[in-house]
Amino acid sequence: MRQHIHMSQAPSGRQLMVTTVDYHTEGEPFRIVSGGVPPLVGRSILEKRRYALEHLDHIRQLLVFEPRGHADMYGGFVTEPEDDGAQLGVVFFHNAGYSTACGHGTIALVTWAIEAAIVPAGGSTVEVVVDVPSGRLVTVATMQQGRVQSVRFRNVPSFVLFDNLRVALETRVLEVAVAYGGAFYAIVPADRFALPIEPAFVPRFVELGREIKAAIEAQQSIVHPLQQDLEGIYGVIFTSANRNVTVFADGEIDRSPCGSGTSARLALMDRRGELARGAALMHESVIGTRFVGRVVAEDRVGDLPAVITEVEGSAYLTGYHQFVLSAYDPIGTGFLIR
Repeated sequence: MRQHIHMSQAPSGRQLMVTTVDYHTEGEPFRIVSGGVPPLVGRSILEKRRYALEHLDHIRQLLVFEPRGHADMYGGFVTEPEDDGAQLGVVFFHNAGYSTACGHGTIALVTWAIEAAIVPAGGSTVEVVVDVPSGRLVTVATMQQGRVQSVRFRNVPSFVLFDNLRVALETRVLEVAVAYGGAFYAIVPADRFALPIEPAFVPRFVELGREIKAAIEAQQSIVHPLQQDLEGIYGVIFTSANRNVTVFADGEIDRSPCGSGTSARLALMDRRGELARGAALMHESVIGTRFVGRVVAEDRVGDLPAVITEVEGSAYLTGYHQFVLSAYDPIGTGFLIR
């Protein structure tokens, strides 16, 4: 596995104190910033995302980097929605920056919003509309005995950008698909590398994911046809039957089945005729947790055929935190080793 150290500096002369509420969604962490940061500025969530990069990146580092986080940490800034049509907005972050979509984060965020009474709950289901960088998501939480049992989100249109794209790796030429489910993913069967999708092989999947991502971006422009800010390969999905392991950002491994990646895979399966419309995909992660996904409608994105997908999973509270950065701490906002 590639090793690197990323050190950052503390803001000069300041002490930071940031509060979070942490969840996991099918095993994947999501750190929700609940206090200690100013509101994100911008009309759209994409503008707020750029503001976070330019003005609040030290907060992302503080919460993601060691010693307070780790290379596979994930989180989000809660924001105001773009207009009255939604209840919440969110800017997602990870070890390398800010993603355009996050299914597991959306599920955790909605669970938190209901459990924290930010969104009122009544009845057996609760609809919550969330603005994310890739667009507006309608979610439905299923309630059981006053708690959130699961959250289903209807994703932005998903589509296949390339199928059977030939990519030159160091030792071979590989055919991959590139599909969009809120972010762009390369999708390739794990058996091309004779690797079972098991935790013991995660280091090798990280190496391959980084290599495949770099190779695609070196030879092919990956850009959303209608939104230029949505670009680049976010992750690489290795598949085997209904199981997958997703490598995203800078070598992060998704412990969940990957929500936006599930949408991307559904778009590819639909195009190839591998899954009937409306049929459930029980999408399983590298640790054996599951999302339920299905294609529910057709759509178009520019000149490309697209599908509307729904993905459902469950999130669970793991802790409340108050993170502090002392102005005298020489490590500052932290470091990554991997």
